[in-house]
Amino acid sequence: MPANPRCPQCGLDNTYPDGALWVCADCGHEWSGEAAATSDAVVVRDSNGNVLSAGDTVVVIKDLKVKGSSIPLKQGTVIRNIRLVEDDAEHIEGHSDKIKGLVLKTQFLRKA
Repeated sequence: MPANPRCPQCGLDNTYPDGALWVCADCGHEWSGEAAATSDAVVVRDSNGNVLSAGDTVVVIKDLKVKGSSIPLKQGTVIRNIRLVEDDAEHIEGHSDKIKGLVLKTQFLRKA
């Protein structure tokens, strides 16, 4: 028996089939079974749970030390035009005004 799909809205796996639809018991979201079969893509979320996509702008929520640089990323630094790391929901790539080629954990970011 295949495992139940995760809810596309809240990301939890407490779901059950109801006829041709899938229902999330936690948030009440309903979606078609076809959408469940095609939703194998990794969903990247920021620290507040907002879904991030390529090209979004994010803000750093905590001062971060940067390996290989003497310049820290200060709280409130804006990272524009982010890129998602393939098959990794915890990291994004981007550039700040002073530091290029950053790989950042999504737990320290919020969508702008």
